[in-house]
Amino acid sequence: MIIMIAAAAENNALGKDNELVWHLPNDFKRFKALTSGHHIIMGRKTFESFPKPLPNRTHIVITRQKNYQPDGCIVVNSLEKAIALCPKEEDSYIIGGGEIYTIGMPYSDKIELTRVHDNFEAYAFFPDINPDEWELIQSEYQTKDEKHLIDFTYQTFVRK
Repeated sequence: MIIMIAAAAENNALGKDNELVWHLPNDFKRFKALTSGHHIIMGRKTFESFPKPLPNRTHIVITRQKNYQPDGCIVVNSLEKAIALCPKEEDSYIIGGGEIYTIGMPYSDKIELTRVHDNFEAYAFFPDINPDEWELIQSEYQTKDEKHLIDFTYQTFVRK
């Protein structure tokens, strides 16, 4: 199964200057729990936003750069090639950024979205989720607290 996993604001903002514009520790824990042990597909800029490759995951990086080869990663030049490298019997995750989410939408079976309840200025955006194509099957509201300065909701969508 191909799953997109993202945190996006009400206006679908993902990030600015190659960074998230919020800090939600529980969302990081959820991301780690869901993606650990799996293949993760991302664009080059998303990969470069990490201080190092994420542990216990197979990194597939999509880039147009010919000689790009970071340690510990598989590098391809298309989403189709990235998906072809993922085990068919396991979950694989598309983790961003905005362009990769947009081209990944037709290939995805499920979306794990953390909806951040505010609007933000951003350079990267998550694509709109078409209600004719996707069904919300789970929603779990999280209230802001001392570690989370903004309300958010974990949402799970499956393709209709």
